[in-house]
Amino acid sequence: MIKVSGFFSLIFLCLLLNSCNNNETKQIDVSPKTDQENNELIKNQFIKANQQLMQKENDEMDYYAKSHQLNFTRTGSGIRYFVYKPSIKGDSIKDNMQITLNFTLKLMDGTLCYSSKTEGSRTFFVGHEDIESGIHKGLKYLKRGDKAILLIPSPLAHGLLGDFNKIPPQMPIVYDVEVD
Repeated sequence: MIKVSGFFSLIFLCLLLNSCNNNETKQIDVSPKTDQENNELIKNQFIKANQQLMQKENDEMDYYAKSHQLNFTRTGSGIRYFVYKPSIKGDSIKDNMQITLNFTLKLMDGTLCYSSKTEGSRTFFVGHEDIESGIHKGLKYLKRGDKAILLIPSPLAHGLLGDFNKIPPQMPIVYDVEVD
């Protein structure tokens, strides 16, 4: 019994050592770096981390669209919109146009954050008011009278900090809007 146990211990040890012995040899650069090289390294690490976060958000928005069976149009800025009740003869929304927005703002998981039913409608000039930049950008794809859903990535919503109330940091948001 002891011989069998010793045999298995020897096999386990060999497998362990073999798994640690990777054919790739990694060289660690220990040479001193200049401030510029360090800054470039840090910058590249931030870029990579940001790309991973953006990919995660894109995946979440893809999942939202698929699970709700909605055919969103994706813009160059990353905003996605779906007009579920188009206006018959409304004007296209442009900068400097004053609009009134009835809305429901939710997180991707469906958590209700804000609504015009409780907060009141928002009346503002497109491109000029202090609201999420994603709203300004997203509205320009709509017409007066449209009812639509906007998926807004976190950099165009409340960014790294959230809104310090109901919207967490780095959270894409869902706006269900009616434009008057």
